[in-house]
Amino acid sequence: MNKTRAAITAVAKYLPERVLSNTDLEKMVETNDEWIVSRTGIRERRLVAEGQATSDMAIAAINQLFNDTGVTADEIDIIIVATVTPDYMFPATAALIQKEIGANRAWGFDLSAACSGFLFALQTGASFIESRTAKKVLVVGADTMSAITDYTDRNTCILFGDAAGVVLLEPTEDENYGLIDQMLYVDGSGADALYQAAGGSRLPASAETVAKRQHFIYQDGRTVFKKAAEGMASASTAILNRNNISGDDIAIFVPHQANKRIIDVAAQRMGLSPDKVLLNIDKYGNTTAATIPVGLKEAVEDGRLKDGDYAVLAAFGAGYTWGSILLKWGPTRSK
Repeated sequence: MNKTRAAITAVAKYLPERVLSNTDLEKMVETNDEWIVSRTGIRERRLVAEGQATSDMAIAAINQLFNDTGVTADEIDIIIVATVTPDYMFPATAALIQKEIGANRAWGFDLSAACSGFLFALQTGASFIESRTAKKVLVVGADTMSAITDYTDRNTCILFGDAAGVVLLEPTEDENYGLIDQMLYVDGSGADALYQAAGGSRLPASAETVAKRQHFIYQDGRTVFKKAAEGMASASTAILNRNNISGDDIAIFVPHQANKRIIDVAAQRMGLSPDKVLLNIDKYGNTTAATIPVGLKEAVEDGRLKDGDYAVLAAFGAGYTWGSILLKWGPTRSK
């Protein structure tokens, strides 16, 4: 029996229409466009409309994928949603999506690994394909970061945006396609550098936690920057070395979009020219689990990622969590 690989056969994205620019933020907190751009690379970000939640964005992305490919909801076996901003603590956002898209045969669950969530979910989905227990898996990365961002905190409110992306995983025995390797890590010693203090069982919601603004993101920016730069760069170079591949062999590097300087460090360590690096942080900011699938979709749309191309995906997030995935893109589905 030939080895079954998990191949990404389709990808779609959703970005909300509302734009929050650096100029807008200048009116909200003590900051300015030049300071934000020079330190992060971000010029604007997208925010959900009033009443819109993570599942709404994910459903819009999935419906776009169905429209592009002709795949129907009844064909889906599993839905995995990477998010740290679920609609509710429970039920899972995956369950809400399953109902709304009419995926009557599917089961699913949410996965929480912050900015590394999509990579962790992608590898999890691939395991179901590779073990031949599923034939079609939707892997979603979606976050409504505006729901947990304190827009009076100039250190964090400049960073985050809202978005959703989704890929369809299917089996292939063709060695020209599919996920090839993964290197994924977690280190809980970094838990106090990036977190949301209240709302869980450790510190349940109360009038006190609300008054202390503990339901918003806290980040020790300097510490996280250093760890993220090293983590993403090390994982990305290590996966190339383990597979005897150089930067010249890679069509595109799709990194988590947290900070342009972090991305630059990883790309330089990999020996990549700028044209091989996907950058959209200037338009969307950090959309957490959505950054990589949104980036993949844009790479395909722009003709920078074609069937059979090598791509490296990399991320670093709260936990700490980080890692990289090496894949060969396609075969792309169409109607």
